[in-house]
Amino acid sequence: MNRRNAVFALALGAALGFSSAARAADENTVYLDTKDGRITIELRPDLAPKHVKQLKTLINQGFYNGLKFHRVMDGFMAQTGDPNGNGTGGSSLPNIPAEFSSAQFRRGTVGMARSSDPNSANSQFFICLGDAAFLNGQYTVVGLVSNGQDVVDKIKKAAPGASGGGVQNPDKIVKMQLAEKAK
Repeated sequence: MNRRNAVFALALGAALGFSSAARAADENTVYLDTKDGRITIELRPDLAPKHVKQLKTLINQGFYNGLKFHRVMDGFMAQTGDPNGNGTGGSSLPNIPAEFSSAQFRRGTVGMARSSDPNSANSQFFICLGDAAFLNGQYTVVGLVSNGQDVVDKIKKAAPGASGGGVQNPDKIVKMQLAEKAK
């Protein structure tokens, strides 16, 4: 192979490799649109493959579109994913067994909500508004906000002293989609 062909082959290989990496990123990048803007979430299938798979299935079904941020506690987290809008509901898919990891719950971490049963996560998730080390090893980390934490901060919060962080007239998810489908 002459030098020119070798350079072309290397360039083509690099381009194809970049294309594959971009596709993999797009399939694990979520756009969550609110009235105040877009939140971009990078899913972590390396930490929680079953949870990420279920989230992606529900996103592709349009399950999250129009759902309320029913529980939002200032400095702690914003929770959504309940079709009942009060923390009691889930999807028709089965619950997912816990996939706890050493990942830390910090500002911008996305975790799966559940009942007291560690294996009860289904569709509800939360975005940390601040560090929440007390959740480490107790809840499943599924992703991280990569852009739009300022939008997360604008989600309407529960009134001080509100029972369980319930929000009156809560903000909603306008649309939630995978980046690969948004093109």
